Amino acid sequence: MRAFGLTVLMLSLSNVFMTFAWYAHLKDMSQKPWIVAALASWGIALFEYLLQVPANRIGYTVMTLGQLKVLQEVITLSVFVPFAVLYMKEPLKLDYLWAGLCLLGAVFFMFRGQWSPA
Repeated sequence: MRAFGLTVLMLSLSNVFMTFAWYAHLKDMSQKPWIVAALASWGIALFEYLLQVPANRIGYTVMTLGQLKVLQEVITLSVFVPFAVLYMKEPLKLDYLWAGLCLLGAVFFMFRGQWSPA
């Protein structure tokens, strides 16, 4: 269970970096040339990879590749929604809830074999 928790923590932190790398330039660097934004994003993404790569290696010891991918998507949405609302000042939409419910379905199907009673 320690590997699972560490994976979730590291993937969550890496996702914060990646979300900023992908989207913060839309707000903060909209007047700069795209190449400047791309280089800044690459710099931020380095920190994402320094967390994401070891997180996936740790996670792969206790999860399948498909489970890791679905976990990453759940974390991505969990990080993106507060980023969009709080940092980018986008309105909170009910569509985020519906997307989250769809991801819960994906979680169910990817992890259901591990939840069967012993």
